[in-house]
Amino acid sequence: MSSSPRSLSRAGSALRHWQRHQWFAAGAGTLLTAVLVGVPTDVIPTPLFSRSVPVQGWNYPALAVTAALAGVVLSTYVRGPATSATPATPATPATPTAPSAPDPAGGGRLGSLGGILSFLAVGCPVCNKLVLLLLGASGALSYWAPLQPLVALASVVLLTEAALRRLAGQTACPVPASA
Repeated sequence: MSSSPRSLSRAGSALRHWQRHQWFAAGAGTLLTAVLVGVPTDVIPTPLFSRSVPVQGWNYPALAVTAALAGVVLSTYVRGPATSATPATPATPATPTAPSAPDPAGGGRLGSLGGILSFLAVGCPVCNKLVLLLLGASGALSYWAPLQPLVALASVVLLTEAALRRLAGQTACPVPASA
């Protein structure tokens, strides 16, 4: 095995061993991310929010891919079901349990940054207050809007890396379920 914090084969192995509740968490995380990013950016139309600039065609697949990757990353924080373990005795003290998977080399931080970037990528360029403050309305349309597809790509890359690192960590350093 490689010493890299990520490994495609270990990530695939972790996915093959996922149980129903982990897949459910991935699906729920995907839906939650899609709603939390899509509704305020008005990619998912609701009467609550509106956009000054119409949704671009690439916004929909960008939202779908980032939501799916974020769902996988979020589900890596779900602990596996408790298995029958031998109770602790004075000769074998109980060891404290850690989260379901370690955060090898910042996988959680990469996932958070990827989620923020996905929000910035699919949002209306002139509805972003920070961009408006820095560039003005014409600057937002002239400079920020053309960069948004690249921001979406960066979001996908970061979320993919986070998922690979978190999944590889599940098989590289499995944590025993608590009793």
